[in-house]
Amino acid sequence: MVEYLIYFMIISIIPIWASVRVKNTYNQFQRVANSTGATGYEVARRILDANGLYDVRIEEYSGFLSDHYDPRTKTVRLSSANYRGNSVAAAAVAAHEVGHALQDQEDYAFLRFRSSLVPVASFGSNASYILLILGMIMQFYEMILLGIVLMAAAVLFQVVTLPVEFNASSRAMDQVVSLGLIRNEEERGARKVLNAAALTYVAAAAVALLELLRFVLMFVGMRGEE
Repeated sequence: MVEYLIYFMIISIIPIWASVRVKNTYNQFQRVANSTGATGYEVARRILDANGLYDVRIEEYSGFLSDHYDPRTKTVRLSSANYRGNSVAAAAVAAHEVGHALQDQEDYAFLRFRSSLVPVASFGSNASYILLILGMIMQFYEMILLGIVLMAAAVLFQVVTLPVEFNASSRAMDQVVSLGLIRNEEERGARKVLNAAALTYVAAAAVALLELLRFVLMFVGMRGEE
């Protein structure tokens, strides 16, 4: 019982810690204006145009750190603070999302693979726990195994997300530095923002892997008791 409590505390604390870390880092550098005075919109537009992506749109989006790139509509969506703000944080986040557009432009393998996993990962994350719990109650091993397979698909999506996000951040830094959109000590701040944001994906993948391992071990244990 104590072991389970410790386990659930760990998987609860990891994502909370990562979320607090990214919010604190973002808020710190949101108060630091970049030396060019460029808003997140201007940073994104400059990078897109420099790479010939004139057809990719940039839209203002509601919410806190709700920034994302939609490959279906070729649209970079930036939260209001980053769309209108001229901070180091706004420049870093805007460039990161454009990094995904650059991946899309070159048909980046991991991005393509992640996109193909979306339907099964979405279904798996919703259905796996239902199947696992019902299977354990009913002692229906085939149902448990199906739940584990669906959960594994959702975990695979989380794992594949890591190289996609790290690569987008790497591209972002290359672009903002080469185009002179951030300068000197601002580069360090931008990296801190992107690294903190990456932690949320690492935390999500770690928790997902731990949960998958827990159910696999439970399944093996149940079969071993037969």
